Amino acid sequence: MDENNASLGEMPENLAIASKTLAKSIARWTGNENQVNTQIPGLQLNRWPVPTEPTSYTHASSICLIAQGAKRVLLGEETYVYDASRFLISSVDLPVVANILEASEKKPYLGLVLELDLQEIFQLIVDSGLPLNRSRQARKGMAVGQLTLPLLGAFQRLMDLLGEDENITILAPLIKREIFFRLLTTDQGPRLQQITASGSHSHQISQAIDWLKNNYTSPLRVKELAADAGMSKSAFHNHFKVMTSMTPLQFQKRLRLNEARRLMLTENLDALTVTYEVGYESPSQFSREYSRLFGAPPLRDINRLRQTA
Repeated sequence: MDENNASLGEMPENLAIASKTLAKSIARWTGNENQVNTQIPGLQLNRWPVPTEPTSYTHASSICLIAQGAKRVLLGEETYVYDASRFLISSVDLPVVANILEASEKKPYLGLVLELDLQEIFQLIVDSGLPLNRSRQARKGMAVGQLTLPLLGAFQRLMDLLGEDENITILAPLIKREIFFRLLTTDQGPRLQQITASGSHSHQISQAIDWLKNNYTSPLRVKELAADAGMSKSAFHNHFKVMTSMTPLQFQKRLRLNEARRLMLTENLDALTVTYEVGYESPSQFSREYSRLFGAPPLRDINRLRQTA
């Protein structure tokens, strides 16, 4: 388990009050919807009245807050659990398996996700005079951090903007900038500083992750990715695993299988078509690896998901 996953402690009273206020705001704007993409670019709200089964998806580079409830995220062999006292941060896009642990009709899970703007964060580091973390050692791409009152307050102001349509264009970028600055001053600030620092291993691995995400159907050539990152093949492999908790091959498989599941569920494509669509050459290999990840062959898994929905 990751070092950031110590048991969740009691919240200070002022933080608990602010969290309840945020929960009311999220509940207001989600209504009975499970997921709402707001008018503020990059801000998504989530509401679930029951705990959920583990779901596999690609987690975007983002910060996630929970105002009510708790959630678990699995990245490779690492487990991250967080609730209203802590936030989850992902500095790069990562294939994960996640499920909501605490939710009920009376007290539904209420959370939000805000995509990170790494260019804006780098500019903030420059403008504020914060030291650039150029450590060569790669860090985990995901972590749980301690929520602070200033960070929570900035998120509340962003939520308040949802009732001021005419002001979103001007004020949302300013409040996001404050959120990113507040994030840099938390215990996870060094992680963001390193990912934006050109020349660091975290930055180089993040560029390789971007390439894999955009070319997951292509044959995997680790030697070429390592050369592009300026590393030996073994060094690249080691730093990649430190950051993602997976090997490059495992990472590519997760991307392919997540997309295959999405295509079958939302585009109604059959398993054979999807096999080649996501880059597999062998239907039997696709079915075998799909079953290993999702616990059932493609057709049975998709039918179960549709029945659950």
